[in-house]
Amino acid sequence: MTQSRLDLLNASLQNAGLDAVLLNPGPTLTHLTGLRFHLMERPVVLMFAKDQVPAIVLPELELQKVASLPYQLQVFAYPENPLEWDGVFRKAAQSLNLDGKRIGVEPRQLRLLEFRHVRAGAPEADYPDASDVLSALRLRKEQAEVDAMRRAVKIAQDALEATIPLIKMGMTEKELSSELVVQLLKHGSDPEMPFAPIVSGGPNSANPHASPTERKLQAGDLLVVDWGATYDGYISDLTRTFAVGDVDEEYQNIHKIVQDANAAGRAAAKPGVPCAAVDQAAREVIENAGYGTYFTHRTGHGIGMEGHEEPYMRGDNMQLLEPGMAFTVEPGIYLPDRNGVRIEDNVVITETGADVLSDMPRELRVVG
Repeated sequence: MTQSRLDLLNASLQNAGLDAVLLNPGPTLTHLTGLRFHLMERPVVLMFAKDQVPAIVLPELELQKVASLPYQLQVFAYPENPLEWDGVFRKAAQSLNLDGKRIGVEPRQLRLLEFRHVRAGAPEADYPDASDVLSALRLRKEQAEVDAMRRAVKIAQDALEATIPLIKMGMTEKELSSELVVQLLKHGSDPEMPFAPIVSGGPNSANPHASPTERKLQAGDLLVVDWGATYDGYISDLTRTFAVGDVDEEYQNIHKIVQDANAAGRAAAKPGVPCAAVDQAAREVIENAGYGTYFTHRTGHGIGMEGHEEPYMRGDNMQLLEPGMAFTVEPGIYLPDRNGVRIEDNVVITETGADVLSDMPRELRVVG
């Protein structure tokens, strides 16, 4: 599997007019090589050049990770003294004859720390953005990847179901978030979760990316829980909205509107359909109900090894959906300083339609 992915990268470089790419710790490096490193003060860089054995530069303390790989890799290890690092990077760049070449990078991932060391070894090279080339390698998920995401969804759903009985009036958002994290770990999530759970009640729920606060849950609140799990490096990203005690009729109404918008977005997801059509289907429901102004973000984003990746369910994105593409459908209505609603599911395009990985009830459930 790993070698086939490296072969695909080699072909992609040829088509993109690139001589090489640089990868530092992150999803693309792990996807292509199976190697997992974390970002730290000691740089790790994989240099992949067309038709050559890749080179990796890493600290000596990480050598065990590359001791027995099922593919060829040139290894350049450096000691603790930072004054010696440039020399090691220079040897690695020279081994692939990178100076003066077009070396693609991931701007969202590659740090100035790594870039400076690589440039010391290839000062005359050009470093264009290779985001499109690299994201395409992860765009269509293989069955094993889908299976991992399905497991991540189940872990997340089971964890929240175990947390719901613990929700009490007067509990703070932070307390509820902490309980949910414990349950995610208990139910099998990798320790490195896709993101910290968003738990927001009442006025805070009208902020799509709120952080849990010391605010206590109160009767009449809508409670938005946006959470996910990680399994074998693949993530889930879900949202459900609850009622804390009795809530006003308008809040019940906007929940039903969002529920219908979510269903419309999921129904629109099919192979050969542009991403924009998924956004349009969900947005149309909310606009027709008179709340279009309060749906302030795209309908969804790709998921896999990252919480946000290609493809994006955006009104101007005419990229066609293809089997294996995985993404969220997450419409919302946010009434400033009052309450908000979001309902989010995870979807994978199949040969004939869409497989919705999440099935936790979407109806407005009363908690507390």
